[in-house]
Amino acid sequence: MSHKPAGLIYGVDDVPPLGVNILSGLQQVGLMSIFLVYPVLIAQAAGSSPEVTAALVSATLVALAVGTLLQVVTIGPFGSGYLCQPSPSVVYIVPSLVAAHTGDLSVMFGMTMLAGLFEMALARVLPRLRPLFTPEITGLVVLMAGISVGVVGLRTALRSSHADSVPDQVDLLLGLGTLGLMVALNVWGRGGLRVFSVLIGLAAGYLAGWALGRLDAHELVQVAAAPLIAAPALGHVGWSFDAGLAVPFLIAAVAAALKVIGNVTISQKANQVGWVRADMRSISRGVLADGLGSVVAGAIGSAGINSSTGAVGLATATGVASRRIGWSVAGLLLLFAFVPKLGLLFNSIPRPVLGAALVFSSTFIVINGLVMMTSRLLDSRKTLVIGLAIVFGLAVEIFPGLLVVLPAALRPSFGNSLVFGTLVGLGLNLLFRIGLRRSVSMTVGPGAIDPDALDQFLDVQGAAWGARHDVIERAKFNLVQSIETLVSSRVASGPLEIEASFDEFNLDLRVSYEGEQLDLPEQRPTIEEIIESDAGERRLAGFLLRQFADRVTSRRAGSRATVGFHFDH
Repeated sequence: MSHKPAGLIYGVDDVPPLGVNILSGLQQVGLMSIFLVYPVLIAQAAGSSPEVTAALVSATLVALAVGTLLQVVTIGPFGSGYLCQPSPSVVYIVPSLVAAHTGDLSVMFGMTMLAGLFEMALARVLPRLRPLFTPEITGLVVLMAGISVGVVGLRTALRSSHADSVPDQVDLLLGLGTLGLMVALNVWGRGGLRVFSVLIGLAAGYLAGWALGRLDAHELVQVAAAPLIAAPALGHVGWSFDAGLAVPFLIAAVAAALKVIGNVTISQKANQVGWVRADMRSISRGVLADGLGSVVAGAIGSAGINSSTGAVGLATATGVASRRIGWSVAGLLLLFAFVPKLGLLFNSIPRPVLGAALVFSSTFIVINGLVMMTSRLLDSRKTLVIGLAIVFGLAVEIFPGLLVVLPAALRPSFGNSLVFGTLVGLGLNLLFRIGLRRSVSMTVGPGAIDPDALDQFLDVQGAAWGARHDVIERAKFNLVQSIETLVSSRVASGPLEIEASFDEFNLDLRVSYEGEQLDLPEQRPTIEEIIESDAGERRLAGFLLRQFADRVTSRRAGSRATVGFHFDH
Protein backbone atom coordinates (compact mmCIF):
# COMPACT_ATOMS: atom_id res chain seq x y z
CA MET A 1 0.00 0.00 0.00
CA SER A 2 1.46 3.35 -0.96
CA HIS A 3 -0.65 5.23 1.58
CA LYS A 4 -1.72 3.79 4.93
CA PRO A 5 -4.62 5.04 7.03
CA ALA A 6 -3.78 6.97 10.18
CA GLY A 7 -2.92 4.67 13.06
CA LEU A 8 -1.81 1.78 10.85
CA ILE A 9 1.88 1.10 11.52
CA TYR A 10 2.40 -2.03 9.41
CA GLY A 11 -0.09 -2.50 6.59
CA VAL A 12 -1.05 -5.79 5.01
CA ASP A 13 1.86 -5.76 2.55
CA ASP A 14 4.51 -4.32 4.90
CA VAL A 15 7.38 -6.33 6.37
CA PRO A 16 7.68 -5.62 10.12
CA PRO A 17 10.96 -6.26 11.99
CA LEU A 18 11.49 -9.78 13.29
CA GLY A 19 10.94 -8.75 16.91
CA VAL A 20 7.65 -7.02 16.09
CA ASN A 21 6.60 -10.03 14.03
CA ILE A 22 7.20 -12.54 16.84
CA LEU A 23 5.74 -10.41 19.64
CA SER A 24 2.67 -9.55 17.58
CA GLY A 25 2.27 -13.24 16.80
CA LEU A 26 2.46 -14.07 20.51
CA GLN A 27 -0.20 -11.51 21.29
CA GLN A 28 -2.49 -12.86 18.57
CA VAL A 29 -2.01 -16.44 19.81
CA GLY A 30 -2.69 -15.30 23.37
CA LEU A 31 -6.00 -13.83 22.27
CA MET A 32 -6.89 -16.93 20.23
CA SER A 33 -6.07 -19.25 23.15
CA ILE A 34 -8.99 -17.83 25.11
CA PHE A 35 -11.32 -19.77 22.85
CA LEU A 36 -9.63 -23.11 23.58
CA VAL A 37 -12.33 -23.35 26.24
CA TYR A 38 -14.70 -24.36 23.39
CA PRO A 39 -13.08 -27.71 22.51
CA VAL A 40 -12.72 -28.42 26.23
CA LEU A 41 -16.45 -27.90 26.76
CA ILE A 42 -17.23 -30.09 23.74
CA ALA A 43 -15.00 -32.90 25.04
CA GLN A 44 -16.63 -32.67 28.48
CA ALA A 45 -20.12 -32.78 26.90
CA ALA A 46 -19.11 -36.01 25.16
CA GLY A 47 -17.88 -37.49 28.45
CA SER A 48 -14.35 -37.76 27.10
CA SER A 49 -11.33 -38.62 29.20
CA PRO A 50 -8.72 -35.97 30.04
CA GLU A 51 -6.38 -37.58 27.52
CA VAL A 52 -8.94 -37.24 24.73
CA THR A 53 -9.61 -33.65 25.80
CA ALA A 54 -5.89 -32.88 25.58
CA ALA A 55 -5.75 -34.51 22.15
CA LEU A 56 -8.75 -32.45 21.01
CA VAL A 57 -7.02 -29.24 22.10
CA SER A 58 -3.81 -30.23 20.30
CA ALA A 59 -5.74 -31.07 17.12
CA THR A 60 -7.48 -27.70 17.36
CA LEU A 61 -4.12 -25.91 17.56
CA VAL A 62 -2.90 -27.75 14.44
CA ALA A 63 -6.12 -26.89 12.59
CA LEU A 64 -5.75 -23.23 13.59
CA ALA A 65 -2.18 -23.16 12.26
CA VAL A 66 -3.30 -24.60 8.92
CA GLY A 67 -6.31 -22.27 8.79
CA THR A 68 -4.10 -19.24 9.48
CA LEU A 69 -1.79 -20.05 6.57
CA LEU A 70 -4.74 -20.73 4.27
CA GLN A 71 -6.10 -17.27 5.07
CA VAL A 72 -2.96 -15.10 4.88
CA VAL A 73 -1.17 -16.85 1.99
CA THR A 74 -2.96 -16.42 -1.34
CA ILE A 75 -2.63 -19.71 -3.19
CA GLY A 76 -4.82 -20.39 -6.22
CA PRO A 77 -8.40 -19.47 -5.28
CA PHE A 78 -7.68 -19.59 -1.53
CA GLY A 79 -6.78 -16.88 0.93
CA SER A 80 -8.06 -13.36 1.52
CA GLY A 81 -4.49 -12.15 2.03
CA TYR A 82 -5.42 -10.39 5.27
CA LEU A 83 -4.60 -11.11 8.91
CA CYS A 84 -8.01 -12.53 9.81
CA GLN A 85 -6.99 -15.99 10.98
CA PRO A 86 -9.46 -18.45 12.55
CA SER A 87 -10.12 -19.39 16.15
CA PRO A 88 -12.39 -22.00 17.80
CA SER A 89 -15.72 -20.55 16.78
CA VAL A 90 -18.88 -19.49 18.54
CA VAL A 91 -20.91 -20.40 15.46
CA TYR A 92 -19.90 -24.06 15.70
CA ILE A 93 -20.04 -24.58 19.45
CA VAL A 94 -23.82 -25.04 19.73
CA PRO A 95 -24.22 -27.71 16.99
CA SER A 96 -20.95 -29.30 18.15
CA LEU A 97 -22.29 -29.58 21.70
CA VAL A 98 -25.49 -31.15 20.38
CA ALA A 99 -23.41 -33.68 18.44
CA ALA A 100 -21.09 -34.29 21.41
CA HIS A 101 -24.04 -35.11 23.68
CA THR A 102 -24.51 -38.26 21.61
CA GLY A 103 -21.31 -39.43 23.27
CA ASP A 104 -19.56 -39.98 19.93
CA LEU A 105 -17.09 -37.32 18.82
CA SER A 106 -16.87 -38.91 15.37
CA VAL A 107 -20.30 -37.46 14.58
CA MET A 108 -19.04 -33.97 15.35
CA PHE A 109 -15.92 -34.46 13.22
CA GLY A 110 -17.91 -35.74 10.25
CA MET A 111 -20.52 -32.98 10.44
CA THR A 112 -17.78 -30.35 10.80
CA MET A 113 -16.25 -31.54 7.53
CA LEU A 114 -19.69 -31.37 5.89
CA ALA A 115 -20.19 -27.81 7.15
CA GLY A 116 -16.76 -26.79 5.83
CA LEU A 117 -17.56 -28.18 2.39
CA PHE A 118 -20.87 -26.31 2.38
CA GLU A 119 -19.10 -23.06 3.30
CA MET A 120 -16.68 -23.63 0.41
CA ALA A 121 -19.65 -24.07 -1.93
CA LEU A 122 -21.15 -20.81 -0.65
CA ALA A 123 -17.90 -19.00 -1.45
CA ARG A 124 -18.36 -19.67 -5.16
CA VAL A 125 -21.84 -18.11 -5.30
CA LEU A 126 -21.51 -15.29 -2.76
CA PRO A 127 -22.21 -12.41 -5.18
CA ARG A 128 -25.48 -14.03 -6.28
CA LEU A 129 -26.55 -14.64 -2.66
CA ARG A 130 -25.82 -11.13 -1.45
CA PRO A 131 -29.49 -10.03 -1.66
CA LEU A 132 -30.39 -12.98 0.60
CA PHE A 133 -27.57 -12.49 3.12
CA THR A 134 -28.27 -8.84 3.81
CA PRO A 135 -26.44 -7.00 6.62
CA GLU A 136 -29.47 -7.24 8.89
CA ILE A 137 -29.54 -11.03 8.42
CA THR A 138 -25.77 -11.19 8.96
CA GLY A 139 -26.15 -9.16 12.12
CA LEU A 140 -29.04 -11.34 13.25
CA VAL A 141 -26.91 -14.48 12.90
CA VAL A 142 -24.08 -12.90 14.89
CA LEU A 143 -26.54 -11.69 17.55
CA MET A 144 -28.16 -15.12 17.94
CA ALA A 145 -24.72 -16.75 18.05
CA GLY A 146 -23.81 -14.45 20.93
CA ILE A 147 -27.03 -15.25 22.76
CA SER A 148 -26.46 -18.99 22.28
CA VAL A 149 -22.93 -18.72 23.63
CA GLY A 150 -24.16 -16.71 26.61
CA VAL A 151 -26.78 -19.35 27.41
CA VAL A 152 -24.19 -22.11 27.14
CA GLY A 153 -21.90 -20.12 29.42
CA LEU A 154 -24.58 -19.68 32.08
CA ARG A 155 -25.52 -23.34 32.01
CA THR A 156 -21.87 -24.30 32.20
CA ALA A 157 -21.19 -22.00 35.14
CA LEU A 158 -24.30 -23.09 37.04
CA ARG A 159 -23.90 -26.80 36.19
CA SER A 160 -27.53 -26.95 35.10
CA SER A 161 -29.69 -26.93 32.00
CA HIS A 162 -32.92 -26.00 33.80
CA ALA A 163 -33.96 -22.43 34.57
CA ASP A 164 -35.68 -23.36 37.84
CA SER A 165 -32.79 -25.29 39.41
CA VAL A 166 -30.81 -23.76 42.28
CA PRO A 167 -27.08 -23.30 41.58
CA ASP A 168 -24.40 -24.20 44.11
CA GLN A 169 -23.50 -21.05 46.04
CA VAL A 170 -19.76 -21.61 45.80
CA ASP A 171 -19.98 -22.21 42.04
CA LEU A 172 -22.10 -19.08 41.64
CA LEU A 173 -19.64 -16.93 43.61
CA LEU A 174 -16.68 -18.38 41.72
CA GLY A 175 -18.31 -17.70 38.36
CA LEU A 176 -19.44 -14.18 39.27
CA GLY A 177 -16.04 -13.33 40.75
CA THR A 178 -14.24 -14.51 37.61
CA LEU A 179 -16.65 -12.60 35.36
CA GLY A 180 -16.29 -9.46 37.52
CA LEU A 181 -12.49 -9.57 37.23
CA MET A 182 -12.64 -9.93 33.44
CA VAL A 183 -15.05 -7.02 33.19
CA ALA A 184 -12.95 -4.80 35.50
CA LEU A 185 -9.72 -5.48 33.60
CA ASN A 186 -11.40 -4.85 30.26
CA VAL A 187 -13.04 -1.60 31.36
CA TRP A 188 -10.33 -0.06 33.55
CA GLY A 189 -7.21 -2.00 32.54
CA ARG A 190 -4.56 -0.67 30.19
CA GLY A 191 -2.25 -2.33 27.68
CA GLY A 192 -1.75 -6.03 28.34
CA LEU A 193 -4.19 -6.06 31.26
CA ARG A 194 -7.00 -5.18 28.91
CA VAL A 195 -5.88 -7.25 25.92
CA PHE A 196 -5.44 -10.37 28.06
CA SER A 197 -8.29 -9.71 30.51
CA VAL A 198 -9.91 -13.09 29.78
CA LEU A 199 -6.67 -15.04 30.13
CA ILE A 200 -5.92 -13.27 33.42
CA GLY A 201 -9.48 -13.96 34.59
CA LEU A 202 -9.14 -17.65 33.72
CA ALA A 203 -5.86 -17.87 35.64
CA ALA A 204 -7.28 -16.06 38.68
CA GLY A 205 -10.43 -18.18 38.58
CA TYR A 206 -8.32 -21.32 38.39
CA LEU A 207 -6.38 -20.31 41.51
CA ALA A 208 -9.61 -19.36 43.31
CA GLY A 209 -11.11 -22.72 42.34
CA TRP A 210 -8.06 -24.46 43.79
CA ALA A 211 -8.45 -22.48 47.04
CA LEU A 212 -12.17 -23.34 47.21
CA GLY A 213 -11.60 -27.03 46.55
CA ARG A 214 -13.16 -26.99 43.09
CA LEU A 215 -10.22 -28.70 41.32
CA ASP A 216 -10.10 -32.43 40.68
CA ALA A 217 -6.96 -33.81 42.34
CA HIS A 218 -6.79 -36.67 39.83
CA GLU A 219 -6.75 -34.20 36.91
CA LEU A 220 -3.94 -32.21 38.54
CA VAL A 221 -1.88 -35.39 38.86
CA GLN A 222 -2.41 -36.06 35.17
CA VAL A 223 -1.23 -32.54 34.27
CA ALA A 224 1.94 -33.03 36.32
CA ALA A 225 2.61 -36.48 34.87
CA ALA A 226 2.10 -35.50 31.22
CA PRO A 227 5.25 -35.08 29.13
CA LEU A 228 6.31 -31.55 28.29
CA ILE A 229 6.74 -32.31 24.58
CA ALA A 230 4.87 -35.00 22.63
CA ALA A 231 3.32 -35.41 19.19
CA PRO A 232 -0.43 -34.80 19.10
CA ALA A 233 -2.39 -38.01 19.67
CA LEU A 234 -4.89 -38.89 16.95
CA GLY A 235 -6.48 -41.94 18.56
CA HIS A 236 -9.75 -40.04 19.06
CA VAL A 237 -10.21 -39.36 15.33
CA GLY A 238 -13.07 -41.01 13.47
CA TRP A 239 -15.84 -39.83 11.17
CA SER A 240 -19.55 -40.51 11.02
CA PHE A 241 -22.59 -38.54 9.94
CA ASP A 242 -26.06 -37.86 11.33
CA ALA A 243 -28.70 -36.48 8.95
CA GLY A 244 -30.62 -35.11 11.93
CA LEU A 245 -27.74 -32.73 12.67
CA ALA A 246 -27.36 -31.46 9.10
CA VAL A 247 -29.53 -28.36 9.57
CA PRO A 248 -27.68 -26.84 12.58
CA PHE A 249 -24.27 -27.53 11.05
CA LEU A 250 -25.25 -26.08 7.67
CA ILE A 251 -26.67 -22.99 9.38
CA ALA A 252 -23.40 -22.72 11.30
CA ALA A 253 -21.58 -22.80 7.94
CA VAL A 254 -23.76 -19.94 6.68
CA ALA A 255 -23.02 -17.99 9.88
CA ALA A 256 -19.31 -18.72 9.44
CA ALA A 257 -19.37 -17.39 5.86
CA LEU A 258 -21.19 -14.25 6.99
CA LYS A 259 -18.62 -13.73 9.74
CA VAL A 260 -15.76 -14.00 7.23
CA ILE A 261 -17.47 -11.42 5.01
CA GLY A 262 -17.52 -9.00 7.93
CA ASN A 263 -13.93 -9.67 9.02
CA VAL A 264 -12.39 -9.37 5.55
CA THR A 265 -14.39 -6.19 4.93
CA ILE A 266 -13.09 -4.70 8.20
CA SER A 267 -9.53 -5.66 7.19
CA GLN A 268 -9.91 -4.07 3.75
CA LYS A 269 -11.22 -0.87 5.25
CA ALA A 270 -8.43 -0.75 7.84
CA ASN A 271 -5.74 -1.11 5.16
CA GLN A 272 -7.05 1.25 2.46
CA VAL A 273 -7.21 5.03 2.44
CA GLY A 274 -10.47 6.20 0.92
CA TRP A 275 -12.07 2.74 1.14
CA VAL A 276 -15.51 2.78 -0.48
CA ARG A 277 -16.81 -0.78 -0.86
CA ALA A 278 -15.89 -4.39 -0.20
CA ASP A 279 -13.77 -6.33 -2.69
CA MET A 280 -15.94 -9.42 -3.22
CA ARG A 281 -13.12 -11.35 -4.90
CA SER A 282 -10.95 -11.14 -1.78
CA ILE A 283 -13.96 -11.97 0.39
CA SER A 284 -14.81 -15.02 -1.72
CA ARG A 285 -11.23 -16.28 -1.42
CA GLY A 286 -11.39 -15.73 2.34
CA VAL A 287 -14.63 -17.69 2.70
CA LEU A 288 -13.20 -20.52 0.58
CA ALA A 289 -10.10 -20.69 2.80
CA ASP A 290 -12.23 -20.57 5.94
CA GLY A 291 -14.36 -23.48 4.77
CA LEU A 292 -11.28 -25.54 3.89
CA GLY A 293 -9.94 -24.81 7.39
CA SER A 294 -13.04 -26.42 8.91
CA VAL A 295 -12.69 -29.42 6.59
CA VAL A 296 -9.11 -29.85 7.82
CA ALA A 297 -10.27 -29.41 11.43
CA GLY A 298 -12.85 -32.18 11.17
CA ALA A 299 -10.42 -34.43 9.32
CA ILE A 300 -7.77 -34.30 12.08
CA GLY A 301 -10.21 -34.47 15.00
CA SER A 302 -11.14 -30.90 15.91
CA ALA A 303 -14.29 -28.82 16.17
CA GLY A 304 -15.10 -26.22 13.51
CA ILE A 305 -12.98 -23.08 13.24
CA ASN A 306 -13.88 -19.68 11.83
CA SER A 307 -12.24 -16.31 11.15
CA SER A 308 -11.79 -14.44 14.44
CA THR A 309 -13.32 -11.00 14.83
CA GLY A 310 -11.11 -10.53 17.89
CA ALA A 311 -7.97 -11.13 15.82
CA VAL A 312 -9.04 -8.52 13.28
CA GLY A 313 -9.85 -6.09 16.06
CA LEU A 314 -6.46 -6.64 17.71
CA ALA A 315 -4.63 -6.04 14.42
CA THR A 316 -6.59 -2.83 13.90
CA ALA A 317 -6.15 -1.64 17.49
CA THR A 318 -2.37 -2.22 17.55
CA GLY A 319 -1.78 -0.95 14.00
CA VAL A 320 0.04 -4.18 13.07
CA ALA A 321 -1.95 -5.76 10.24
CA SER A 322 0.83 -7.27 8.12
CA ARG A 323 -0.08 -10.65 6.68
CA ARG A 324 3.43 -11.82 7.58
CA ILE A 325 2.38 -11.92 11.23
CA GLY A 326 0.36 -14.95 10.17
CA TRP A 327 3.55 -16.97 9.76
CA SER A 328 4.51 -16.31 13.38
CA VAL A 329 0.99 -17.14 14.52
CA ALA A 330 1.00 -20.46 12.64
CA GLY A 331 4.46 -21.39 13.94
CA LEU A 332 3.55 -20.68 17.56
CA LEU A 333 0.29 -22.62 17.28
CA LEU A 334 2.13 -25.67 15.94
CA LEU A 335 4.68 -25.37 18.76
CA PHE A 336 1.95 -25.35 21.41
CA ALA A 337 0.21 -28.32 19.75
CA PHE A 338 3.17 -30.44 20.80
CA VAL A 339 2.73 -29.49 24.49
CA PRO A 340 0.12 -31.97 25.90
CA LYS A 341 0.16 -30.30 29.30
CA LEU A 342 -1.68 -27.36 27.75
CA GLY A 343 -4.78 -29.39 26.86
CA LEU A 344 -4.85 -31.16 30.22
CA LEU A 345 -4.48 -27.84 32.02
CA PHE A 346 -7.48 -26.37 30.18
CA ASN A 347 -9.50 -29.52 30.94
CA SER A 348 -8.93 -29.03 34.68
CA ILE A 349 -10.31 -25.45 34.75
CA PRO A 350 -13.44 -25.36 36.95
CA ARG A 351 -16.69 -25.19 34.96
CA PRO A 352 -17.88 -21.93 36.61
CA VAL A 353 -14.67 -20.28 35.41
CA LEU A 354 -15.11 -21.55 31.86
CA GLY A 355 -18.73 -20.43 31.91
CA ALA A 356 -17.70 -16.92 32.99
CA ALA A 357 -15.34 -16.68 30.00
CA LEU A 358 -18.15 -17.68 27.63
CA VAL A 359 -20.59 -15.16 29.12
CA PHE A 360 -17.93 -12.43 28.87
CA SER A 361 -17.16 -13.14 25.21
CA SER A 362 -20.86 -13.42 24.34
CA THR A 363 -21.49 -9.78 25.26
CA PHE A 364 -19.17 -8.47 22.54
CA ILE A 365 -20.67 -10.83 19.99
CA VAL A 366 -24.18 -9.60 20.81
CA ILE A 367 -23.18 -5.95 20.41
CA ASN A 368 -21.38 -6.65 17.12
CA GLY A 369 -24.59 -8.21 15.84
CA LEU A 370 -26.67 -5.20 16.90
CA VAL A 371 -24.25 -2.81 15.18
CA MET A 372 -24.37 -4.82 11.95
CA MET A 373 -28.19 -4.93 11.97
CA THR A 374 -28.53 -1.21 12.49
CA SER A 375 -25.96 -0.28 9.83
CA ARG A 376 -28.80 -0.17 7.29
CA LEU A 377 -32.04 1.75 7.15
CA LEU A 378 -34.93 -0.34 8.49
CA ASP A 379 -38.62 -0.20 7.62
CA SER A 380 -41.51 -2.14 9.14
CA ARG A 381 -40.74 -5.26 7.08
CA LYS A 382 -37.14 -5.49 8.18
CA THR A 383 -38.07 -4.57 11.73
CA LEU A 384 -40.48 -7.50 11.78
CA VAL A 385 -37.86 -9.84 10.30
CA ILE A 386 -35.36 -8.98 13.03
CA GLY A 387 -37.83 -8.69 15.89
CA LEU A 388 -39.73 -11.91 15.21
CA ALA A 389 -36.51 -13.87 14.62
CA ILE A 390 -35.12 -12.72 17.98
CA VAL A 391 -38.37 -13.44 19.83
CA PHE A 392 -38.77 -16.93 18.39
CA GLY A 393 -35.08 -17.66 18.81
CA LEU A 394 -35.27 -16.82 22.51
CA ALA A 395 -38.60 -18.62 22.85
CA VAL A 396 -37.14 -22.04 22.05
CA GLU A 397 -34.53 -21.55 24.77
CA ILE A 398 -37.15 -20.55 27.35
CA PHE A 399 -40.05 -22.77 26.20
CA PRO A 400 -38.62 -25.90 24.51
CA GLY A 401 -42.17 -27.25 24.32
CA LEU A 402 -42.84 -24.96 21.37
CA LEU A 403 -41.08 -27.51 19.15
CA VAL A 404 -43.57 -30.25 19.96
CA VAL A 405 -45.02 -29.82 16.44
CA LEU A 406 -41.75 -31.09 14.95
CA PRO A 407 -40.76 -34.75 14.68
CA ALA A 408 -38.87 -35.88 17.79
CA ALA A 409 -35.71 -36.55 15.77
CA LEU A 410 -35.53 -32.91 14.62
CA ARG A 411 -36.21 -31.19 17.94
CA PRO A 412 -32.58 -31.23 19.22
CA SER A 413 -31.40 -29.65 15.96
CA PHE A 414 -33.88 -26.76 16.14
CA GLY A 415 -33.89 -26.33 19.90
CA ASN A 416 -31.39 -23.47 20.20
CA SER A 417 -31.68 -19.77 19.48
CA LEU A 418 -29.01 -19.65 16.76
CA VAL A 419 -30.61 -22.29 14.53
CA PHE A 420 -34.26 -21.41 15.03
CA GLY A 421 -33.76 -17.63 15.03
CA THR A 422 -31.69 -17.77 11.84
CA LEU A 423 -34.26 -19.95 10.06
CA VAL A 424 -37.09 -17.60 11.06
CA GLY A 425 -35.08 -14.59 9.89
CA LEU A 426 -34.15 -16.12 6.53
CA GLY A 427 -37.70 -17.34 5.94
CA LEU A 428 -39.31 -13.99 6.73
CA ASN A 429 -36.71 -12.13 4.66
CA LEU A 430 -37.62 -14.23 1.63
CA LEU A 431 -41.36 -13.88 2.31
CA PHE A 432 -41.27 -10.09 2.74
CA ARG A 433 -39.41 -9.62 -0.52
CA ILE A 434 -42.72 -10.42 -2.22
CA GLY A 435 -44.26 -7.17 -3.40
CA LEU A 436 -41.13 -5.14 -2.75
CA ARG A 437 -40.53 -2.86 -5.74
CA ARG A 438 -36.95 -2.38 -6.86
CA SER A 439 -37.85 0.67 -8.96
CA VAL A 440 -40.03 3.57 -7.77
CA SER A 441 -40.91 6.94 -9.26
CA MET A 442 -42.48 10.28 -8.41
CA THR A 443 -43.33 13.49 -10.24
CA VAL A 444 -42.35 16.97 -9.06
CA GLY A 445 -44.00 20.13 -10.36
CA PRO A 446 -41.53 22.97 -11.09
CA GLY A 447 -43.45 25.32 -8.84
CA ALA A 448 -43.89 22.88 -5.95
CA ILE A 449 -40.40 21.71 -5.02
CA ASP A 450 -40.35 20.45 -1.44
CA PRO A 451 -36.85 19.32 -0.33
CA ASP A 452 -38.34 17.56 2.71
CA ALA A 453 -40.67 15.53 0.49
CA LEU A 454 -37.72 14.53 -1.74
CA ASP A 455 -35.71 13.51 1.33
CA GLN A 456 -38.63 11.50 2.67
CA PHE A 457 -39.05 9.77 -0.71
CA LEU A 458 -35.53 8.37 -0.52
CA ASP A 459 -35.68 7.71 3.24
CA VAL A 460 -38.78 5.55 2.87
CA GLN A 461 -37.45 3.66 -0.13
CA GLY A 462 -34.00 3.31 1.39
CA ALA A 463 -35.50 1.70 4.48
CA ALA A 464 -37.60 -0.66 2.36
CA TRP A 465 -34.53 -1.65 0.37
CA GLY A 466 -32.22 -1.86 3.40
CA ALA A 467 -29.76 0.58 1.82
CA ARG A 468 -26.75 2.02 3.63
CA HIS A 469 -27.21 5.30 5.49
CA ASP A 470 -24.26 7.00 3.81
CA VAL A 471 -25.35 6.07 0.27
CA ILE A 472 -28.89 7.36 0.85
CA GLU A 473 -27.53 10.63 2.28
CA ARG A 474 -25.37 11.16 -0.82
CA ALA A 475 -28.32 10.32 -3.08
CA LYS A 476 -30.58 12.76 -1.22
CA PHE A 477 -28.06 15.57 -1.72
CA ASN A 478 -27.78 14.90 -5.44
CA LEU A 479 -31.54 14.57 -5.93
CA VAL A 480 -32.44 17.80 -4.14
CA GLN A 481 -29.56 19.85 -5.57
CA SER A 482 -30.04 18.65 -9.13
CA ILE A 483 -33.77 19.50 -9.14
CA GLU A 484 -33.19 22.90 -7.51
CA THR A 485 -30.47 23.66 -10.08
CA LEU A 486 -32.65 22.60 -13.00
CA VAL A 487 -35.63 24.66 -11.83
CA SER A 488 -33.85 27.78 -10.50
CA SER A 489 -31.73 28.13 -13.63
CA ARG A 490 -34.79 27.54 -15.86
CA VAL A 491 -33.10 24.67 -17.65
CA ALA A 492 -36.16 22.47 -17.05
CA SER A 493 -39.72 23.32 -17.96
CA GLY A 494 -42.79 21.41 -16.90
CA PRO A 495 -42.92 18.49 -14.41
CA LEU A 496 -39.78 16.55 -13.53
CA GLU A 497 -39.96 12.74 -13.46
CA ILE A 498 -37.83 11.02 -10.78
CA GLU A 499 -37.01 7.31 -10.91
CA ALA A 500 -34.97 5.41 -8.33
CA SER A 501 -33.89 1.79 -8.65
CA PHE A 502 -31.89 -0.40 -6.27
CA ASP A 503 -30.26 -3.77 -5.91
CA GLU A 504 -27.75 -4.89 -3.31
CA PHE A 505 -24.89 -3.55 -5.44
CA ASN A 506 -26.27 -0.39 -7.05
CA LEU A 507 -28.49 2.62 -6.44
CA ASP A 508 -29.49 4.62 -9.53
CA LEU A 509 -31.34 7.93 -9.69
CA ARG A 510 -32.69 9.45 -12.91
CA VAL A 511 -34.33 12.86 -13.32
CA SER A 512 -35.98 13.49 -16.69
CA TYR A 513 -37.51 16.75 -17.85
CA GLU A 514 -38.33 18.94 -20.86
CA GLY A 515 -35.38 21.19 -21.50
CA GLU A 516 -31.69 21.53 -22.14
CA GLN A 517 -29.05 19.02 -21.11
CA LEU A 518 -27.44 19.72 -17.70
CA ASP A 519 -23.67 20.22 -17.89
CA LEU A 520 -21.70 18.04 -15.41
CA PRO A 521 -18.08 19.16 -15.88
CA GLU A 522 -15.17 17.13 -14.54
CA GLN A 523 -13.13 20.29 -13.83
CA ARG A 524 -14.24 22.92 -11.34
CA PRO A 525 -15.25 26.18 -13.09
CA THR A 526 -13.00 29.14 -12.42
CA ILE A 527 -14.08 32.09 -10.29
CA GLU A 528 -14.35 34.22 -13.43
CA GLU A 529 -16.61 31.66 -15.14
CA ILE A 530 -18.89 31.52 -12.10
CA ILE A 531 -19.20 35.30 -11.78
CA GLU A 532 -19.61 36.15 -15.43
CA SER A 533 -22.82 34.20 -16.22
CA ASP A 534 -25.57 31.92 -14.93
CA ALA A 535 -24.01 29.15 -16.97
CA GLY A 536 -21.00 29.34 -14.66
CA GLU A 537 -23.21 28.76 -11.62
CA ARG A 538 -24.88 25.78 -13.31
CA ARG A 539 -21.48 24.33 -14.18
CA LEU A 540 -20.37 24.70 -10.55
CA ALA A 541 -23.52 22.92 -9.38
CA GLY A 542 -22.95 20.20 -11.97
CA PHE A 543 -19.34 19.79 -10.83
CA LEU A 544 -20.44 19.41 -7.18
CA LEU A 545 -23.08 16.86 -8.11
CA ARG A 546 -20.41 14.77 -9.83
CA GLN A 547 -18.40 14.62 -6.57
CA PHE A 548 -21.16 12.91 -4.58
CA ALA A 549 -21.95 10.13 -7.06
CA ASP A 550 -19.79 7.28 -8.35
CA ARG A 551 -20.91 7.87 -11.92
CA VAL A 552 -23.00 10.60 -13.56
CA THR A 553 -24.64 10.92 -16.95
CA SER A 554 -26.40 13.73 -18.77
CA ARG A 555 -28.05 13.22 -22.15
CA ARG A 556 -30.85 14.54 -24.31
CA ALA A 557 -33.21 12.71 -26.66
CA GLY A 558 -35.59 14.92 -28.61
CA SER A 559 -37.09 17.52 -26.33
CA ARG A 560 -36.45 15.54 -23.12
CA ALA A 561 -33.22 15.45 -21.17
CA THR A 562 -32.13 13.07 -18.41
CA VAL A 563 -29.53 13.42 -15.70
CA GLY A 564 -28.52 10.21 -13.95
CA PHE A 565 -26.57 9.42 -10.79
CA HIS A 566 -25.14 6.01 -9.98
CA PHE A 567 -24.02 5.02 -6.47
CA ASP A 568 -22.08 1.84 -5.82
CA HIS A 569 -23.52 -0.01 -2.84
